[in-house]
Amino acid sequence: MEQLRPATLADAEAIDALMKGSIAAIFPAFYDQTQTASSIVHIGHVDRTLIEDGTYFVIEEPGDRRPIACGGWSRRAKLFTGTAAAADDERVIDPATEPARVRAMFVRGDRTRRGLGTRILEACEDAARREGFTRMILVATLPGALLYERYGFTTTRPHAFTMPDGVSVDALVMEKAVRPA
Repeated sequence: MEQLRPATLADAEAIDALMKGSIAAIFPAFYDQTQTASSIVHIGHVDRTLIEDGTYFVIEEPGDRRPIACGGWSRRAKLFTGTAAAADDERVIDPATEPARVRAMFVRGDRTRRGLGTRILEACEDAARREGFTRMILVATLPGALLYERYGFTTTRPHAFTMPDGVSVDALVMEKAVRPA
């Protein structure tokens, strides 16, 4: 069975390759060629802060250190990758008043719909609960929306973000309550 574990900085290059490959394989069913290419550049890169914070996970097959899925959560204000940095991105959020951020979920194109994303979401939710969070929020690109809906997230509003190269990508802001222990 595949193993879920916290990511380390030694995984960064393999995670980056997984992200870019996942976008190239999955996004064309939802976005045009320009949006997909821009997403590879501006969304498909590792946020090392998530790894350093210990809130990012990888799933790998036995005997193979290359991840087939990755994703995590954050206790920092940054909600998603793909736009210019905001002044308070690194601010640690208050679990009593703000939702934990689910971030950077990717699955290898040939491994979708096998429960890997759900396993990562469960690990994120468990960890966020242990730190006192009662809600989780994310910005879903269209390929991930069904996974998040099935997991219990509801759309709070549509969101289009413009990446640094001017390309706009439709997404959804989604939120859910953290299940009690």
